Amino acid sequence: MWVLGLVIMIDQADQNIVRGVATPIQHAFHLTDLQVGVLLSCFIVVNGFVSVPAGYLADRWHRTRTVGHTVVIWSAITSLTAAAWSYPALIAIRSALGFGQAVTEPATASLLADHYPVTERGRAFSVQQCLLFVGFGMGLGIGGIVGATIGWRAAFLVVSLPGVLIALAVYRLSEPRRGHGDRLQLGVDDAGADEEATPGPMAEGVMAFFRDMVRGLVADLGTIARIPTMRYALVGVSAVLFTVIAAAAALPQFYERQLHVATGAAELLVGAMVILGGIPGVLLGGRLADRYAPRVRGGRMAVPAVCLIVGEAIFVLSYLWLPLAPAFGLEVIGFFVIALAVPSLRAGLSDAVPANLRGAGFGAFNLVSVVGGQAVASVVVFALAGALGDNFRTALLLVSLPVFAGALVFLRARDHFDRDAAKILEAVARALQEQQSRA
Repeated sequence: MWVLGLVIMIDQADQNIVRGVATPIQHAFHLTDLQVGVLLSCFIVVNGFVSVPAGYLADRWHRTRTVGHTVVIWSAITSLTAAAWSYPALIAIRSALGFGQAVTEPATASLLADHYPVTERGRAFSVQQCLLFVGFGMGLGIGGIVGATIGWRAAFLVVSLPGVLIALAVYRLSEPRRGHGDRLQLGVDDAGADEEATPGPMAEGVMAFFRDMVRGLVADLGTIARIPTMRYALVGVSAVLFTVIAAAAALPQFYERQLHVATGAAELLVGAMVILGGIPGVLLGGRLADRYAPRVRGGRMAVPAVCLIVGEAIFVLSYLWLPLAPAFGLEVIGFFVIALAVPSLRAGLSDAVPANLRGAGFGAFNLVSVVGGQAVASVVVFALAGALGDNFRTALLLVSLPVFAGALVFLRARDHFDRDAAKILEAVARALQEQQSRA
């Protein structure tokens, strides 16, 4: 739980360091606001399209080794960013970073679901997502402080260093059998048996690998698309993440240009908001997910819906021509309420998808959220602000609307969730009975 959380943490730090040094980079390369938006979004496009085949691999091959190798590679890519000599080179290097989370996201989510039973997944995902917020704040804070003092290139070198140590910890993790967490829920503990060895992805040649992957992806995604909860959840997540990504990109500029906060201090404030609101919110959200969500019909979807509506409404109030102190206070509270939704939603996606398809399920989650808005969120909010005369206040108000639509979609998903989750455990119970009868 903690090691996989550290993977998410360093990934978010590497991703968000560029948000913390956006202003120095803009000045160094003489970029427009739109070009900054493209820079913040380029890795997301790669991430979305790589995550589906990465999810396919996560369902079939050794996940811990895959995650460890990937952490080492993306740390090297982050270091390489410090040597970027032009805007196109910066875009190319940052785009390559999209391979990182695309590979680790499905694999770590699948591993967490296999290590923990249904009744503990909210807590497990809350620790992982708590460290996500720490990484987000680290990236912004390190970028803001280091970028403003010794330069934006040094910031990329500083944030890349911990990756190798985290990779070493990942290599030491066990590889549980797929479905272990579901069997734990039914009282069957096979923790001593690691996942069976599987041949490497290229064991039968490159062409055979790609042919089998295409066929497997079509079958896997078809199965996922037939799960009603997943259909609604994927649409809802896309709408919500559009606003989240847009706000993450634009809030430092909002502080600088509308609230007159100094460069560096603005990024530090946003990082502090994420840590002060996100960490307690996601930790409490894990308790809500495991203790209270099961008592409500479709609670894994209903709890996130309510939290998102209330939290985003508080954010909207913070944009309404308030001075810095009350605006920042409201945003800390709003982020706390929104963070309550995260563990329940992540656990819900795991509960509604069979163990052998969870990698593909989270890969589909990434792809749909990217196509549905993440890829253009930063571009849209910066373009809106530019069209409105550098008015990031109004731009943030406009991009807040999709969250409310996404929350309403989650309320529709709650009608199907309990039935879909029950089918998973019923299938596991049948498989165990068949094994016992054959024995």
